[in-house]
Amino acid sequence: RRQRQMCIRDRLGKISIKRLNSTYTSKKLEISQEKIKYKRISKRKKTFSSNYKKNLSNLTESIFPLPWTMWPYEAKILIVLIGIWSILGICILGSSSWWVASREMGNWAYFLKKQIIWTIPGIGLFYFVLNTNIRNLLKFSRIIFFILLTLIFLTNISGITVNGSSRWLVLGNLRLQPSELIKPFLILEASNLFAHWNLVKNDKKLISIISFGLLILLILKQPNLSTASLTGILLWVMGLCGGVKLSSLCSFASIGFITGCISILNNEYQKLRVTSFINPWKDQQESGFQLVQSLLAIGSGGLFGQGFGLSIQKLQYLPFMYTDFIFAIFAEEFGLLGCTLFLGFLSVFSYISLRISLKCRNNYTKLVAIGCGVLLTGQSIMHIAVATGSMPTTGLPLPFISYGGNSLIASFFIAGMLVRCSLESTGFIGMISTRKTLN
Repeated sequence: RRQRQMCIRDRLGKISIKRLNSTYTSKKLEISQEKIKYKRISKRKKTFSSNYKKNLSNLTESIFPLPWTMWPYEAKILIVLIGIWSILGICILGSSSWWVASREMGNWAYFLKKQIIWTIPGIGLFYFVLNTNIRNLLKFSRIIFFILLTLIFLTNISGITVNGSSRWLVLGNLRLQPSELIKPFLILEASNLFAHWNLVKNDKKLISIISFGLLILLILKQPNLSTASLTGILLWVMGLCGGVKLSSLCSFASIGFITGCISILNNEYQKLRVTSFINPWKDQQESGFQLVQSLLAIGSGGLFGQGFGLSIQKLQYLPFMYTDFIFAIFAEEFGLLGCTLFLGFLSVFSYISLRISLKCRNNYTKLVAIGCGVLLTGQSIMHIAVATGSMPTTGLPLPFISYGGNSLIASFFIAGMLVRCSLESTGFIGMISTRKTLN
């Protein structure tokens, strides 16, 4: 009996071991099958992600002149800054113009819609300039410069006079302001002249200097003292960076200063602007009204501001609140803290522009980068100076923020040239054509 019981136990143990082995092998097969499925799914995901990355890289290579991974960090930061600047401008313009638009146009978003419509061709022009060699822009800049110079001459003859100044030409439903559109081509022409100043022939120097002087005189004739001053400052800085003697630059600056003084003395409109700038509270209901209301707007902003959209001065107390004095509305809504952040933003933008100009590989792109940085930051600082009473009251828009299609398109063009100079500083693009032309 005992032997039988032992045999039965052995048989039962063997059977249980076999069953355990069979269950173990089945589970092992299931785990291996799951591993195979997981490997297949992971392979599909890897192939999908790799294909997605390849398609994305091909798309970026087709859109941009240089793959995004090869962009210098200055260009990447600059793209972000331009995007922030333009989006901020649309928001501030919508806040500062909705009351006037609803009262005068019957639609609170009238000026905002028009600005967004102008932003679309501005971005298209930015993309075109970004994919165009700076050397090609320098070739065709002279023709467009003289065409726009002719249009500025025509504004003094048959232009529309608004607030004592004739700056616009009407072509159907379009209102062109040639003094704004000529700014990027002025930078290109100045780069053509000052890039190799000591190698340029005297007759070419004379023609270029006369054309620049004629441009400033025609802008003064409109009258537009702020744009003429900005043009003179731009040419002076680019000439200094291009190697022009300091004595020559000082003589040109003195001639420009004397010319500006003569223009102010012979123009009652400009004379009132200067006298009201000295003491705006003396005639705060007439000539000093704009500056007084601007100072009230900035002062009422306090430290943290009234809040976005809660400005009081934009309720038709401050004239031109969405163009020439839009910074006053910004200061009222965002206060001293917002103004400090905006000035810091301009400081970062000017520093990045300086870094780009230092990294450029030839004098042409170096001067173009300097001109673009000086114009955008200089115009912004002059606009802020006018709004705060640090300069005489003049009509100078704030880039990317003030209402106006001409200023917006010129700003996008200039920003595109600055980013293009940064891309060409890598040496991967823009070098072959440079060597061909130099040879």
